[in-house]
Amino acid sequence: MQLGWLDTSIFLLYLVAVLGIGLFAARRGKQTKRDYFLAGDKLPWWMVGGSIVAANISSHHLIGSMGVAYNRGFVAMVTEWGAILVGFNALLWIFLPFYLRNGFYTVPEFLYRRFGSSVRATYAALILLTYLLVEIGAVLYMGALAINSLLGIRLSYSIIALAAFTGIYTILGGLRAVVWTEMLQLVVLLMGGIALSVATIHAVGGIEPALHASQGPGGWHLLLPASDPDFPWTMYLGGTLCISTFYCAANQFIVQRALAAKNEWHARMGVVFTDYLKFLLPIIIIVPGLVAPALFPKLERADLVFPTLVEKLLPAGLVGLVMAGLIAAVMGHMSGAVNSVTTIATIDFYIPWRRWRALERQRAQPVRIGAGGSSDDSAVTVGDGSDDTTDRQAVFFGRVFGILAIIVGVICAELLTRHSKKPIFLYLLDAYGYFTPGIATMFLVGILWKRTTTAGALAAGILTIPLSVALQKLVPKLAFQNRTGIVFWTCIVVCVAVSLLTAPKPDDELKGLIWTKDSLRLPPEQRAKYRGLRRPFIWWAIITAIVIFFYIRFA
Repeated sequence: MQLGWLDTSIFLLYLVAVLGIGLFAARRGKQTKRDYFLAGDKLPWWMVGGSIVAANISSHHLIGSMGVAYNRGFVAMVTEWGAILVGFNALLWIFLPFYLRNGFYTVPEFLYRRFGSSVRATYAALILLTYLLVEIGAVLYMGALAINSLLGIRLSYSIIALAAFTGIYTILGGLRAVVWTEMLQLVVLLMGGIALSVATIHAVGGIEPALHASQGPGGWHLLLPASDPDFPWTMYLGGTLCISTFYCAANQFIVQRALAAKNEWHARMGVVFTDYLKFLLPIIIIVPGLVAPALFPKLERADLVFPTLVEKLLPAGLVGLVMAGLIAAVMGHMSGAVNSVTTIATIDFYIPWRRWRALERQRAQPVRIGAGGSSDDSAVTVGDGSDDTTDRQAVFFGRVFGILAIIVGVICAELLTRHSKKPIFLYLLDAYGYFTPGIATMFLVGILWKRTTTAGALAAGILTIPLSVALQKLVPKLAFQNRTGIVFWTCIVVCVAVSLLTAPKPDDELKGLIWTKDSLRLPPEQRAKYRGLRRPFIWWAIITAIVIFFYIRFA
């Protein structure tokens, strides 16, 4: 289709606004690690929650979830609402206090304090592979797919353009630029999603016909039989528990925004605000996919639902708005993923490597003999990463690694153009199933059971990929959610068994790293300040009750 002048103007205005906000935010930032990677610890609750959702909702959802809704029905909601009941609860009530009270930059730092450098490196390597091979590439691919379907621009050109445009402000400005632009992207995404939903419902004849439009095998049910190939109800026994815990509570991509909050109250309220947005946004996104079978029953591929609806149903002006919403989703998700990749690569690999090199140089220098005949070690010091020189070097390395991450993402997106007979969103969930069982085990068992040892956690992390591959080869028809659950519980058993056979850390080394009832409560000074309706628990209880009601109603 050809965009008219109004659509083109709206689309270009959005691109200019995003780039302008991103560059403005980049100029306001300081060249320190804390500012570049955590926005200076100054995010209020609404920016924490809004940026989490803006980063999380991407072309995965506008294209992927809509495609799942077209093929499978209302069950497409479970990945989002399941996160409210599982993953974000784990973050809010179990992990968040430990991350914040220890002043961590990254999620792997918790593993370093809990288990040591080997487990930290294992997790960091797994998560970098996930971001590089799954997140960035898939987001670029699906955004380019929509642009190609609507405007006829070659996939390769669309992929490169999206990557280059987003990379400019992300690499220059760090998390500050990412969060500021995500606020605009969230608004545009909401407006575009609402416009498409209203147009689709109007085209089918109103709300009543829309409720009967879904032709997916699951219909309006949220819980499907155990034999379902993609969403068996048994996934809640392991697959959803594992993937959701990892994605929401042990995932730098999500957690980094909470780490950048002003204080723990803002972080917790930000997560609760995320729950509300995660409840509403998927409805806006999935409704068009549910209604689309009544309008276009024989689409060649489910992932073409979004561009087909935009092309066939929207009038001039709204096309540009919805296209801006799509690009907002792509850019928000990609910028968050790239920033998280650079943070982990810098904090968990580059800085430890520099310190190791400094220690090696110190050992290699000849020992000086002081006037009293003793060796003088004061001539050599090892930086702790807090001085200005180290800050500049860390930021520079982060930017260079960000460029490399985008290049790898472009390559992976090109590979995905030749992939997948099923909706790409299911491919993403399947890919997460390979990485997440071991990661979720390391975090959950490590924080809940003080007897967990380094060897036990490391065994779970190393086992997750080969066991997942072996199980898929042995039982190819096993639903990936069930496969993930089996691997998850196997990793837990292995972790516990190895831990019982190896020596644990002394209790004094675990102080502040094991879950207690105190983790449920805010620090005393914040409890006194944020009382009554400002308590996060009240707002959490309301949204949790609403989600449980819908699960019961559409079981």
